[in-house]
Amino acid sequence: MESAFESDFVREIVRAALREDLGDAGDVTTRATVPPSARARGRIFARRECVVAGGAVAAEVFRQLDGAVAWSCVPDGTEAATGSTVATLAGPAGAILTGERTALNFLQRLSGIATEARRAVREVAGTKAVVLDTRKTTPTLRALEKRAVVAGGATNHRFGLFDAVLIKDNHVALAGGVRRAVEKAVAAGHPLGRIEVEVDDFDQLQEALEVGAGRILLDNFSPGQTAEAVRRVAGRARVECSGGLRPGNLRTYAEAGADFLSLGWLTHSAPAADLSLEIVPETEGEAP
Repeated sequence: MESAFESDFVREIVRAALREDLGDAGDVTTRATVPPSARARGRIFARRECVVAGGAVAAEVFRQLDGAVAWSCVPDGTEAATGSTVATLAGPAGAILTGERTALNFLQRLSGIATEARRAVREVAGTKAVVLDTRKTTPTLRALEKRAVVAGGATNHRFGLFDAVLIKDNHVALAGGVRRAVEKAVAAGHPLGRIEVEVDDFDQLQEALEVGAGRILLDNFSPGQTAEAVRRVAGRARVECSGGLRPGNLRTYAEAGADFLSLGWLTHSAPAADLSLEIVPETEGEAP
């Protein structure tokens, strides 16, 4: 169930998206060609198989345009076969036409992320590796995109800069090395076991192990280097891999023993799902 904060966020995002599309003049084409009394019904269907995400956001689009639009959508996480119906809607034709593109933009973007997340999770099935997202998200849409990742079966990494310590290469450079960076984080009050540090090579890995970091991020290590790093860590820290990971090249990293695989791909490069809306006039007295 959505929290009040999430509901408010969705309303604000949809309001901004509609403002972007409608401008000051509104939908001039629909207003010129479709009578205000016209009614229609339609369905959104998958042109290619996908995992659905974003139904609640699409519903909010039509709710804001006209509360009389009836909307029904399959639950997030549903696998939609090619040609299958993802959502149905009926009501004032003008609102349906006006909201079509905004609703589809949300659905296609979020369903594309969920689809790639599902692919990634299936690829590493049977291993201990957990598929994570990253902060490489569309500005202002992070909450929606991370929710889509979960709909696909993957797991959220930290949401933002505020909820976890992740010491990356530039922090290391400015702090004076891995050890100094970790020590400074501990001095700032962060538990050692919850500090994650990114390493670029085996020397930095050793330094991270010696200082006691709880989680180590292997940046752009090969599968072979990952296996060697896991051997050296020997259970003293959790091991995460990042850098160039995407569905199709994950299995070897998972089999090398990584605990986590973080994929910026899921939110910065996942292709949009191929969805389309069919609309037909609704005759008077016809059931939605």
